[in-house]
Amino acid sequence: MADSFPAYLDLLQKNQFPEKIEQAKKLFLSCRVCPRQCRVNRLAGELGECRSGYDPIISSYFPHFGEEAPLVGRYGSGTIFIGGCNLLCLFCQNYDTSHLLSGRPVSIQRFAKLMLKLQQSGCHNINIVTPSHIVPQLIETLHLAARNGLTLPLVYNSGGYDSLESLQLLEGLVDIYMPDFKFFNDELGAKYTAVDNYGTIAQQAIKEMHRQVGDLVIENGIAQRGLLVRHLVMPGMLEDSRKVFHFLANEISRNTYLNVMPQYRPAGEARNYEEIDWPLPYSEFLSAVKLAREAGLYRLDKE
Repeated sequence: MADSFPAYLDLLQKNQFPEKIEQAKKLFLSCRVCPRQCRVNRLAGELGECRSGYDPIISSYFPHFGEEAPLVGRYGSGTIFIGGCNLLCLFCQNYDTSHLLSGRPVSIQRFAKLMLKLQQSGCHNINIVTPSHIVPQLIETLHLAARNGLTLPLVYNSGGYDSLESLQLLEGLVDIYMPDFKFFNDELGAKYTAVDNYGTIAQQAIKEMHRQVGDLVIENGIAQRGLLVRHLVMPGMLEDSRKVFHFLANEISRNTYLNVMPQYRPAGEARNYEEIDWPLPYSEFLSAVKLAREAGLYRLDKE
């Protein structure tokens, strides 16, 4: 059973937030917040590949009813979209937010107020989208919001390209990890994202996430704690999908809650790549679902 309160309230009661905030800010002095290891001093205003300084860029925030059913419930998932990205998939369907940094920088105080506003709207959780490059700010914001009455589970909704050092700092703060697992093979990641080791990093990150929170726990239809993995099925890449599913079933848990996603369409720069310049055929989606079941996964949220 899940705890009756979010994990971070225990750290608040024990006054352990200040130590985590101090450790997290040190990552910014020579930035190693994410696996890109840009080594710029973000505390001094220097920008790395994510092009994000200390004040996080907020693109939008609202109760989201298009997320997975255990997150949405009746009143929605309190979603905050972060501008910028450390992964920069060329086919990104939020290209304006990730590549073009739509939105504006906000203070930690404003960030915390947005969380509280979403709680007041009745949302079931606080869902931070693309947080991998703002982990220190997220920890500081969560501390301020919790001190001012935040009591909702925190969802860490990432592209799966997360550093172990940052994830370890988030232990005890995140209730629900929701990473993408885009590609198993590094070669595919290198072709369609801005990094050359996506598959390797994602596997390590998902193992750490699962170690911290375990399988997804759902009470009365609402997710409370655990791991929820998303996999966007890409045209012509069923063999890579098969490897993703095999890894999850054998290296994580057959009880992994997996969303097999069929909504790929050409976006961003995808039209420059003939092999992915077409929507996913529904037959390939059905084949992917079959592969997931054959791998032993049975908790499938098929969009």
